[in-house]
Amino acid sequence: MKQFGGPAAFIDRDDVNTDEIIPAKYLTEITKKALAPHLLEDLYLEGRKFDPHSQEMQEARVLITRSNFGCGSSREHAVWALEVNDINVVIGESFARIFRQNMFNCGILAVELSKEDINRLFALQGKVTVAVDLEEEKLTATSSTGESVTCEFTLNPFDKKLIGAGGWLAFADANY
Repeated sequence: MKQFGGPAAFIDRDDVNTDEIIPAKYLTEITKKALAPHLLEDLYLEGRKFDPHSQEMQEARVLITRSNFGCGSSREHAVWALEVNDINVVIGESFARIFRQNMFNCGILAVELSKEDINRLFALQGKVTVAVDLEEEKLTATSSTGESVTCEFTLNPFDKKLIGAGGWLAFADANY
């Protein structure tokens, strides 16, 4: 079974849309790999341009964000841009429905937590690493200062099978 977790990067904003995840001008690329350097390049946080090439983002395997992540158009390219940058978990209060399902289809775990749990994660100081126990539906975020936060989440059984298999194609190969 695929392992989920790793170093985390924080995106402290609601309503990050698919155009911010991968700008539309790159939708003509013919490989997923071509999307990799453009992940989040048009994202602004608190009026400032986000640095998608920061060390935190280059090391990140987990994104922690606020609500309604992946809103906007239902393009798969946004999820592919996460996938080719080795992001295997996105944690937020909520996700746009189609975007969330595209994440599961690509083998990326979408974890929905309460606003209180999200605030606890954002309160961690220093570098944060997230460990996910898919079977127990629990995650633990540990900071470089030694603080930790444990949260429980719920997945429906089918999404859990998709994620456990590594996405829709791997699930279909194993089951059909």
